[in-house]
Amino acid sequence: MTQTADVIIIGTGVIGAATAFELAKAGYKTLSLDRNAQVGHGSTAGSCAIIRMHYSTLDGTAFAWEGYHYWRDWADYLGLPETEELAQFKQCGCLVMKTPANGMMGEHLARSRELNIPVEEWSADKIRTKLPIYSTDSFAPAKRMDHPEFGQSNGETLEGGVFWPLAGYVTDPALSAQNLMAAAQQHGAKVQMGAEVTEILQDNGRVTGVRLADGTDLLAPIVINVAGPGSAHINGLAGVLNEMTIETRPLRQEVVHVPAPEGFDFEANGTIVSDSDISCYCRPEHGNHILVGSEDPECDPHQWVETDTDYDRNFTDQWTTQAQRYGQRVPSLGIPSRMRGVVDLYDASTDWIPIYDCSSLGGYYMACGTSGNQYKNAPIAGKLMAALVEYCEAGNDHDSNPLQFRLPYIDQVIDAGFYSRKRQINENSSFSVLG
Repeated sequence: MTQTADVIIIGTGVIGAATAFELAKAGYKTLSLDRNAQVGHGSTAGSCAIIRMHYSTLDGTAFAWEGYHYWRDWADYLGLPETEELAQFKQCGCLVMKTPANGMMGEHLARSRELNIPVEEWSADKIRTKLPIYSTDSFAPAKRMDHPEFGQSNGETLEGGVFWPLAGYVTDPALSAQNLMAAAQQHGAKVQMGAEVTEILQDNGRVTGVRLADGTDLLAPIVINVAGPGSAHINGLAGVLNEMTIETRPLRQEVVHVPAPEGFDFEANGTIVSDSDISCYCRPEHGNHILVGSEDPECDPHQWVETDTDYDRNFTDQWTTQAQRYGQRVPSLGIPSRMRGVVDLYDASTDWIPIYDCSSLGGYYMACGTSGNQYKNAPIAGKLMAALVEYCEAGNDHDSNPLQFRLPYIDQVIDAGFYSRKRQINENSSFSVLG
């Protein structure tokens, strides 16, 4: 017998699971599909899971500030039994170094103050007091290891930074997706793992379901593409790529995992740091380790891949470059000979701002281009997608009259057209993982 649902959701990462949760709560019969063997084991599992509230745009900042509240109140939001193991939110704060590259954080400060987000300005002296392992020498612009001036200060020093005390990170991103799916299942959601979508079924300009690799047809009048790095492939199956001015592509990334210097407990006393002077960000990690990621400087070539299933999963000299760059800021950092960390893919959009949108194919929706900077927004992105489905299925034209979406915690309305697949490239974006 052909299986049916009200909504098929392709992808069980953190945003796909949040979307299933919100739709199931709203009374939809949802079926989530994923080719992986376990919920949250796609690109979500490789996320650094940073929860911050500073962004390059006002809408992005509001969305992230709203999203923070769900992680803060994670157990209440999910409503799972007390026996359920939950992902933990660790509030450690986030420090962003003031640099010419980010306008000395003036606009970010203004946006946070406009939205009443707690924020502090730190002097260079305060940075050195809070993070005694840190040097405030300037090394900009970021360079690769083979550059003759790599590791040499440019003679300047950092002036200070901006600190968001409520920021933090989630200890187990895959578990957070599993928590969301368990919460969705309490409301009747269904999940099918090991299910690879090979065709988007449609009839007379409207989606009718999907076909799986084993030939099974699953029918539903609504299909949502939340396939992470596979999103462009799924959009191609749906035949909607030509209508999009913003494209998504899988981008290979490496994250470094190194021990903190002896004598300083970075796990307990460190913080998230975004440092455009050396084009690295970091966060504490269990076992007094530090995760170090790249902020995509111009000297690092983007490693776009043709397919999200066939790419080099081995560490390269990019790992060493990131570790050495971070070693400029932390001179006592010990860089181990054995490379540890994560090699995974981002689902990156043209301007690094996600697509949360409908399409010209009736009933077909997408939550794409989210990797790198949208993990933190998963709960509110799920609410937005549920509201968008209800808005469009009620006969509204989101393209010409975009959904005006209220952020419940902070009671602010945003124009959901900001995330349109047809938008002009947003020149206010950082065009990087910073969003």
